[in-house]
Amino acid sequence: MSITLSTPSVAELSQAVDALKGWQYDGGPLHLHSGDLGWHSLRGAEATAAAIRMWSCDGEVLAIGLLDGPELVRMAVAPNWRDDEALARRLAADLDDPARGVLAPDSATVEARGAEFLTQLLLKRGWERDEPWTTFHRSLSGPVEDCGLRVETIEPDRAEVWVAVHWSAFRGSPFTDADRRRTVGRWLAMVGGPFYGDARCLAAFDENDDAVAVAAVWSAGPGRPGLLEPMGVHRSHRGHGYGTAITLAAAAVLRDMGSSSASVCVESANVGAVATYASAGFTPSAEVADLRRGSR
Repeated sequence: MSITLSTPSVAELSQAVDALKGWQYDGGPLHLHSGDLGWHSLRGAEATAAAIRMWSCDGEVLAIGLLDGPELVRMAVAPNWRDDEALARRLAADLDDPARGVLAPDSATVEARGAEFLTQLLLKRGWERDEPWTTFHRSLSGPVEDCGLRVETIEPDRAEVWVAVHWSAFRGSPFTDADRRRTVGRWLAMVGGPFYGDARCLAAFDENDDAVAVAAVWSAGPGRPGLLEPMGVHRSHRGHGYGTAITLAAAAVLRDMGSSSASVCVESANVGAVATYASAGFTPSAEVADLRRGSR
């Protein structure tokens, strides 16, 4: 079996997206999702294509990695290939050897949920388990309860509303005019890119019509698990249950889009996020850990 490693062009991104969609199924691991490529496309379609690594054989995509920076690759392996020894050994060799063009020579991290054969091979090569993460899933077979807030699907003319809340939730630092212009530009690039047809960006508003929480949802197609990534609450509006509310709204939108379930993954140490997803009816699965290699 001849396995090739490649980086797709922008025109070939659809092949990666279609493969990732097809690899999502209820009861499966929360590995790399097509929505992860969508969120990464804040950097633009060209940068997203350059960050993808695809392992293929005879035209079939077997595994995909997304470089979330030079020291982290987020992996997904085709379900029917996870136990293939030849593929696992090729992946381990490519991930462990900086000369293969995947990870940098210094410290590196691999996220390979569900790829147990690959995980064991990397552990034998001296990699170590990193901090634990908790995956959450909620079935969408039935209706989702009302979140209690007004929720809006944000269109491009309202981009500043969404990015201002997201900035506050994840950065907390002053939001300068330069920050606003740059961040809105990146958001518009994502919305206008090749992935956003399967996505929605949502904002929740309180009784004063202030935007208090945001979320993005990504469908993998009807009958498949959708992804909630990211979700955040404005720092000035925390402690009022708005995280639970926007999570419920996100689940309801995914259900309307035909998703069979909603999935999200958070660091287990993030007790606030863990509590929020549990309160929104999401069920935790067993903890998973990335794999870390120290500097050489």
